[in-house]
Formats: sequence, structure tokens, C-alpha cells
Amino acid sequence: MAQKPSIPKGTRDFNPEQVAKRNYIFNTIRGAFETFGFQPIETPSFENSETLMGKYGDEGDRLIFKILNSGDYLSKADESAYNGKDSNKLTASISEKALRYDLTVPFARYVVQHQNEIEFPFKRYQIQPVWRADRPQKGRFREFYQCDADVVGSDSLWQEVEFIQLYDTVFSALKLDGVAIKINNRKILSGIAEVIGASDKLIDFTVALDKLDKIGEEKVKEEMLSKGISETGIKKLQPLFTLSGSFESQIESLKGILDTSEEGKKGIDELAFINNAINELGLSTAKLQLDVTLARGLNYYTGAIFEVAAPKTIQMGSIGGGGRYDDLTGIFGMPNMSGVGISFGLDRIYLVLEELGLFPETVNKNVEVLFINFGNKEALFCLKAIKQLRLKGVNAELYPDSAKMKKQMNHANKRDIPFVVLLGKEEINSNMFTLKDMVSGEQSKLSLIDLISKLK
Repeated sequence: MAQKPSIPKGTRDFNPEQVAKRNYIFNTIRGAFETFGFQPIETPSFENSETLMGKYGDEGDRLIFKILNSGDYLSKADESAYNGKDSNKLTASISEKALRYDLTVPFARYVVQHQNEIEFPFKRYQIQPVWRADRPQKGRFREFYQCDADVVGSDSLWQEVEFIQLYDTVFSALKLDGVAIKINNRKILSGIAEVIGASDKLIDFTVALDKLDKIGEEKVKEEMLSKGISETGIKKLQPLFTLSGSFESQIESLKGILDTSEEGKKGIDELAFINNAINELGLSTAKLQLDVTLARGLNYYTGAIFEVAAPKTIQMGSIGGGGRYDDLTGIFGMPNMSGVGISFGLDRIYLVLEELGLFPETVNKNVEVLFINFGNKEALFCLKAIKQLRLKGVNAELYPDSAKMKKQMNHANKRDIPFVVLLGKEEINSNMFTLKDMVSGEQSKLSLIDLISKLK
């Protein structure tokens, strides 16, 4: 019995219509990237494990897909780890490479490796797939595309301002109104951890806090307690759970909470600068919101943290995110190289546009005309005309076989091809083309010049 075909969980096939819609999003994002001065690069699908491991926190490390070494990988396996069923230690001896988890860490590696070829500040964009061993669910996949833009070599807060404008530009172009660009600052989170006496547990604190909108206040408090954060410290956090109001009013509240933390005050000043600039410049459709519980759980953020939420009418996780990472390239031996970047979540953006019916009707650029095949002589004559149509930008094709007319017509209908050309001996002798409108059924005889004009 033949094996039933399948694909791994968390991956997908895409039909022509879906690919066309995805390309519409890609092209919109790519166009905005280039308008803002970003240059394209690409990096390998897999990296050395040491490049990726330890950069995303414990939770991130567990989601990295490891690649088994080639050949007899068990011959070099750590015997004690194998016998002791110590998977972490064993993995290190049988896997030297891993699929990339995101595009930011490979980009940091790229910058360090190519630093002598790069003109700084360096603005790059990258649109490539990434892989995560996550549990698949709506809007979350194991293989998905990221669309990233980063600037390295500048610690100017004007970069953060531009990234907010970039988000607004893309979502406005996609006609996606009501998007919320949420912002926080890692320095504020560090300041809060300092104020509650949990500076040594900053990562545990931020990972728990980042789950607030998913699991709720009480569960977050329980997780913090389980990580060793004191009840007294958690009580001091209470104002954060209820912080609301305008960006400006939240800033004023934070000043009171963080008045004893110099690090926290720096974060407040940075957020105030960004907000004031955006107020002056204005946004087209998006809204900038301060969210002091936003942490994103990634170790490498050091300043601003971004997360983009879909319109409130849509139940969907974040559709973009990013932040400032002053120390990332230092991991690879290149200290004092500040960077900031954002990412667009293509797959979730697709789902949102689909649910709201925001894809243009013209997004799926179909074949515009199918030439009916009456035999080899007629087919050759058709292909000469098709060549001229294609040179003028008309999508045209010849049915490959001289099958029955009904079969060829049904093929055009099933593919939603709006026109067919009937070219038999009579048409060849008169050098005319019979064009049939597949919607109205109307037929007309046209010269090649008129046919091109009609279809253009």
C-alpha cells in the first residue's frame, strides 16, 4: 500500500492564490523598507549551534530545531550522556548546527563577520523563513517568514522614531487601520526589578510579566513567587497591573514608582523623547501606546521594546515586534555596537487581512487569455501571437494539447481565465483572432494589434 502523503505539524503548503496574497504583503513591506533606506541581505537557513544557543533565554533555546551531524553521528556521541539519557549534554555531541530561530542573531553574526565591508550605520532588511519547535496553533507555526529591518552602529533614538513611522507606513499601505504599536523600555523593567528587590531575577521577572495578557494577573504573581520573587516585592508591583490612561499620564505615574532607580529614570526619559517626537510628526493610521508590562522575554533587548497588536476586533497575537539591543554583537567579539530593529509577522498579518477582507481583488494576477489548441500548425501560429502579448505585459498561454474544445473551455473556466482566443484555419488565412469573453460569452474578431490593445 502506498504511503499516505503528509507534512510536519506546524508547516503548510500554499496554493497559487495564497502565494499571490503573501507576495502582496512581502512587496508592500519590501517597498517600505527600501523607501526608508534599508538594504537587503540574506543569511543561511542554518547556523552553527553556538551562534544561536544562549541568545534567547532558556525558553527560546528549547524551541531551536537542532540538526543531527552527518554520517555516523552516534560514533562521536558523549557516552556518559547517552547512557544517562541526558538529552541536553548528548545533543551537544551529536548536533553542531541548528535552524535559525530568528533573523536578528544571525544578523549580529553577519555584522561581526563582515564588519570591514560594512559602512556604519548599517540599515539592513531581511525577508526569510525561520523555524521554532513551538506547539502549533492559530497564527503560530513551526516554519514561518520574518520580515526584519535593523540599524546597527547608532544609538540615536531617532531610529526608534523612524521604526514607529515604518510600522505605520506599512499597515497604512495594507489598509489595516486600528493597529496599536505598543512600546516599553528594558531600562524601566530593570528599574522596577531594582525597586522591588529582584534585580538578580530580572529575566524570571520579565518572562513572567510578559505573560500578563495571556494568563492574567494572579497567574503571573504565582509564577513570580515560584521563581523566588518575594511577596513584598510583588505587592510593590500592584500599580503596574492597573496602570492606564494616556501615554503622558503613565509616564508621570512611572516617575513616582521609579524615583529611586537611575536606570529606570533613563528609560522614562527615552520613552518621553520618542513619544514627543511622534506627537510632533503624527501617524497616519496606527496608534502609539505605552505598555509597561511588555517584556517580550528575550535576553538581548536593552532599551526600547516594541510589539504590534492587530485591531481589537481581531483575536490574534502580536503581528510585529522588536527593540533596542546595545550588547548583541558583543557576544561575537564586537563590543560597543548599538542596534535596534523590528520584525513583521507575515503569517499573522495574512490571517488578519484575510479575516477583514482587505486583500485587493487584483492581488491574484491571473492568466488573462488562453489560446485554444487546434493542432500543431495552429499552435505555432498561436505562440507567435502569445510572444507578442507577453512582450507587452499580457499574461497569456497556450493549452498544451489539442484536446476537445469543451475540455479546453472548462479548463479556462476552472482557472478563472477571462478570455480565450480561437484560432483555426480561417483565422490563420485572414490573420485575425477570434476573442471570446468567458463571462459574457461575447465574441469578436480582432487583428493582433487590436487584440494586444484589448487585453492590455
